[in-house]
Amino acid sequence: MTINELFKTATDQKASDLHIVVGKPPILRVDGELKILDKMTPITRDASEKMVFSILTERQKKKFIEERELDISYEIPKYSRYRVNIHWEKDNVGLVARVISNEIPSMDDLGLPPIATEMVDKTSGLLLVTGPTGCGKSTTLAAMIEHVNQNRFANIITLEDPIEYIHQSKKSIIKQRQLGNDMITFEAALRHVLRQDPNVIMVGEVRDLETMAATITLAETGHLVLATLHTHNAAQTIDRIIDVFPPHQQSQVRLQLSISLNGVISQQLLPQVDGGRVAAREILINTPAVANIIRENKIPQIKSVIQTSADVGMFSMEQHIKDLLNQNLIEEATALAYLSNIKT
Repeated sequence: MTINELFKTATDQKASDLHIVVGKPPILRVDGELKILDKMTPITRDASEKMVFSILTERQKKKFIEERELDISYEIPKYSRYRVNIHWEKDNVGLVARVISNEIPSMDDLGLPPIATEMVDKTSGLLLVTGPTGCGKSTTLAAMIEHVNQNRFANIITLEDPIEYIHQSKKSIIKQRQLGNDMITFEAALRHVLRQDPNVIMVGEVRDLETMAATITLAETGHLVLATLHTHNAAQTIDRIIDVFPPHQQSQVRLQLSISLNGVISQQLLPQVDGGRVAAREILINTPAVANIIRENKIPQIKSVIQTSADVGMFSMEQHIKDLLNQNLIEEATALAYLSNIKT
């Protein structure tokens, strides 16, 4: 079976990921669970190398051999796109491909609440989408970008590693830039982005102090900035941002964040009763009370503010999981397991 046939199989079986591991048959992740493809023989070292190298350009192959890791996007025209990580393990070539639909879902399709749309409709400020790997952060960002694309005449610039969803300019102009091909680093791209007359900037992932500092500054200077972090809840997100900076800068960063933050949407995917997965979310909105908590470094108080601010659209992860249970979208055992994880 060719690599394209395996990619198509992953798409057809509604998998989120395809794994190629030497010594194992191809493996899919479907609804969060790993599943070995039936009637497939284990992949040999030569077969793995041949399949993986068949999708690489000579430049990509050289980079992979030199750096031992490579992230690329790959497309089967009129079928689907894939975010592909290629790596070495035990001196064998391995691959993990995330399946990306050609259809960009709407914010309503993803079950995002009305307050999320209000935050995306702002013309400036920082909106963060957070959660563990594989929780749909990229899909949520894509839906937000598409909402702006359809409703505002704006110049949207995305900085991605790699490009996942492909947007077609509609009411807005969209320029999608890929790390390695169109820019050398996120930090360098953010330094120059102001010269490109942006209204909306999307940063695929904030990974270091320099990128974080540039992201906050851009949000302060009249731009809407959307970005992701690998944090599990709103309070942890605020802590993570501040802790990235050295102690002598943290007071200034708290002040900047209290002014520029629009909100935080934390999410995770839970198994749904009838198959598939459903998003459980936590929403933090930067109200005057929240801004004051950030300025005064009283971050542990954020949790109680979220729980008591339903009137302005906030809710905690615990509250949303209980809502999903009451709507019969998840099993009681699922709710208890995830609520237990939150408390610990």
